[in-house]
Amino acid sequence: MRLLNPGPVTLTPTVRDALAAPDLCHREVEFFDLQDTLRDGLAAVYDLDTAVWAPIVLSGSGTAAVEAMMASMPGDGARVLVIENGVYGERMTHMAAVHGIDHETLSLAWGEAIDPVILAERLAGADFTHVAVVHHETTTGRLNDLDAIAAVCADADVALLVDAVSSFGAEAIAFGPAVAAVAATANKCLHGAPGAAFVLARRSALTAAKTRALYLDLVSYCDKQDERGTPFTPAIPAFHALAAALAEHASAGGWRARRAYYRALARRVADGLAELGIQAMLSTQQSSCVLRAYRLPAGVSYHELHDHLKAAGFVIYAGQGGLTDEIFRISTMGDLHDGDVDELIARIAEITAP
Repeated sequence: MRLLNPGPVTLTPTVRDALAAPDLCHREVEFFDLQDTLRDGLAAVYDLDTAVWAPIVLSGSGTAAVEAMMASMPGDGARVLVIENGVYGERMTHMAAVHGIDHETLSLAWGEAIDPVILAERLAGADFTHVAVVHHETTTGRLNDLDAIAAVCADADVALLVDAVSSFGAEAIAFGPAVAAVAATANKCLHGAPGAAFVLARRSALTAAKTRALYLDLVSYCDKQDERGTPFTPAIPAFHALAAALAEHASAGGWRARRAYYRALARRVADGLAELGIQAMLSTQQSSCVLRAYRLPAGVSYHELHDHLKAAGFVIYAGQGGLTDEIFRISTMGDLHDGDVDELIARIAEITAP
């Protein structure tokens, strides 16, 4: 089965084989060596200095990493402005509420661009300490302008918390002075397996962090991992798979090469669908390289399209909320190739033919 959903992804044989690596005890030197390999590899994806940035590896989904960031990084007296233009921004708002963090929202329509002028106006004269934003909002495939958002935050002296779950490893991420933490996962653009996630936290920002959760306390994880330890039992097979995935990512040319590869596949999908009269929800310039949303073809429901493609060996993704009956989504992450895209388009042509 070829997975065209936004994670988990279709694994390469090497990464899948790594899941069957030898069993390890998480209190032994062999595990700590593996953990150090992951931390170094994650920092290397964007050439980060580990004296400045702490790579913190967690067991869980990307949501676990985002919640650890949201629950830990805002310290005492923090006030967070959460930007919402899709499901995952709204999820960050829910996290802030669950953990009792003082917060407000900048709520936009799903898929709407974030206007830096409006953000600057919202921050001006306010007492916000942090802004939280989703880099790639997979609800619609919108790639938010992280550089512009970070520049506004820097001017306002506000720390930026970034959900990069579906962009880390394939889109440009500038870890500039406003960025306090970036949360992501193994099983999207890095092509690892579900079960491993991580946060890259600025060490100076960690000094002001607050413990609001036991299992998701970033400071505890960071302290233990810096000492070659771990506070809890980790998902060791997923860690083995992430190590293999990071090695493949680096040998393939890093995030720039992966972005170029995704873009080429996404362009092939878009061109093929356009020939069938199926239009993208957002323009190429507004969309990520990772996932794009398309209008459902006339007379074909999502369930009909999904079931037809699944029978042919493809899994696509539905729209969410009010977009359920309007769009479908296709991701080009994972071990996918030109031939897969060509077959996908041919199968879609079957169900859309008059």
